[in-house]
Amino acid sequence: MANATATKREFQTEVSQLLQLIIHSLYSHPEIFLRELISNSSDALDKLRHLTLTDDAFKSFAFDPRIDLELDEENHTITLSDTGIGMNEEDLVSHLGTIARSGTKNFLAQLSSDAKKDSNLIGQFGVGFYSAFMVADNVEVISRKAGEEQAFKWTSDGKSGFEIEPAERHSQGTTIKLHLNEEGKQYANGWRLQEIVKKYSNHIAFPIFLTYEKSEWNEEEKKSEKKLVTEQVNAASAMWRRSKSELKDEDYKEFYKSISGDWNDPLFWFHTKAEGSLEYTTLFFIPSKAPMDLYNADYRVGVKLYVKRVYIMDDAKELLPQYLRFVRGVIDSEDLPLNVSREILQQNRVLTSIRTASVKKILTELKNASESQPEKYLEFIQQFNRPLKEGLYSDYANRETLLELVRFKSTKAEGLTSLADVKSRMKPEQKAIYYITGGSESLLKSSPLLEIYKKKDIEVLILDDDFDEIVFSGVDKYGEIELKAVNKAATSDDLKDEADADKSETLQPLLDKLKATLGDRVKDVRASVRLADSPSVIVSDEDEPSLQMLQMMRAMGQKDIPAPKPTLEINPDHEIVKKLLARPDDALATDAAWLLLDQALLMEGVQLQDPASFVQRLNRVLSSSI
Repeated sequence: MANATATKREFQTEVSQLLQLIIHSLYSHPEIFLRELISNSSDALDKLRHLTLTDDAFKSFAFDPRIDLELDEENHTITLSDTGIGMNEEDLVSHLGTIARSGTKNFLAQLSSDAKKDSNLIGQFGVGFYSAFMVADNVEVISRKAGEEQAFKWTSDGKSGFEIEPAERHSQGTTIKLHLNEEGKQYANGWRLQEIVKKYSNHIAFPIFLTYEKSEWNEEEKKSEKKLVTEQVNAASAMWRRSKSELKDEDYKEFYKSISGDWNDPLFWFHTKAEGSLEYTTLFFIPSKAPMDLYNADYRVGVKLYVKRVYIMDDAKELLPQYLRFVRGVIDSEDLPLNVSREILQQNRVLTSIRTASVKKILTELKNASESQPEKYLEFIQQFNRPLKEGLYSDYANRETLLELVRFKSTKAEGLTSLADVKSRMKPEQKAIYYITGGSESLLKSSPLLEIYKKKDIEVLILDDDFDEIVFSGVDKYGEIELKAVNKAATSDDLKDEADADKSETLQPLLDKLKATLGDRVKDVRASVRLADSPSVIVSDEDEPSLQMLQMMRAMGQKDIPAPKPTLEINPDHEIVKKLLARPDDALATDAAWLLLDQALLMEGVQLQDPASFVQRLNRVLSSSI
């Protein structure tokens, strides 16, 4: 086809940046290019097989699934072909000229010149095809989409852009030809290609054939001769359908890498075959590092759905709950229909049962790991503690198990601790497990709210994730033990004794004076039993968000939420409070009342409504005391 018909296109800006990083700095293991290209071919075959079984327009297709590698040692080229679904001109532009994922900027931001550090990033944003430019200075792609007559050729040097022109291909599928660069010429070797395929793609469920010149001994001529041969170089079996007794750890690790695009080994894997009223197989993997899109709203689903070994979909968020979105793997059902749609999945009883059992299996296995492999489990928690907390809020059925799995910072433990360990350290007279929310770890640990707990040697959990207050507002018990927030007004009732009642009665005239002065800025002013060193603190009622939570909700756009009035508590034993009790009702006492409220707000990380008035009051008090 003449080049005059070719259309010259520019790469999307982010693709150009990505290609330069890939070519110059990203990978310490360039052999990974073959894994990525084979994985793409496998996906294309999966999609076409699904259509031939479920779509009347494709049922007449002669589906002969295979992936072919052809090596030309003399010309230093590797050609990879598949008989998959193929691409038309629009697909070639959208798949190979752009990266249509909102997380791409995050992906680029993560990259650095440290190749070893960054080599695990391959595949995490669907950029596997571009790894071809690590080993090739020119790439040609000829593709014909299933059901269409016209094929198209995509060509690029990975620098200036790409060209697309009409081409010819005898059947649907894609052919990729790599013109190897100096770095890539080491892969122009039949034995080397076989080793790479066996290492990364042995469990691809379609046959992979390698055509190359093989040296064979000619007995008559008494010399070695090269003959062009074609050999299957992978096992081509659905690995998850094999018995666990047949599989080695390396088999699981290789399969995980082939489906996830992750360079690292998985932390854990859970392989289950269920038989009975429902028959299905699941193979789930827990990554060693959190996926880069873990907190993106359009996160990529990590679990593929198969029916009787036939690929159905890999983007259905109904397969597992959102808080387990980091899980990678396969669900293969014997009972779902092959033409199941995403809409049907949402109400399908079979999938609901599989999902429920899968979640319980994953959580149970994680609990077992926390007991049998505590150090390895800590690695998991360092990556995925936050998503598990999301489950506490959204998955009531599994909340008890999740409470066993989540780990916490604490005033009494180095690192992270479990609720079971906190329970074992409770004082005999302790009535609940206490926690504090509403800011950074350093801010929370210095909060006046903790003073009485430190004095009584009672442990308090430090919940410093920004959504902890939302999550734990709905978690009121661990087993039979209550969970209580120390910044709630009623929590201090656990700490009262008879002496506190006497102090409160003595302090009543001052409490009335402060309440009158502060007016509608506070709900109430009362004597505190939770303070030891500070003069004042603010608390909220059980059913109200804290002021810190209110600030966060407003920052998220919920501007019309009315501000709850805090309760101001003052310390009867503090010198300032004792002096105020004895002081007549004058201007200085009024300033002191406002300063007690303002400093309590500041200690909780709350922005003052009127900083100017605060400074004026502070200056007046300073002036009178110097």
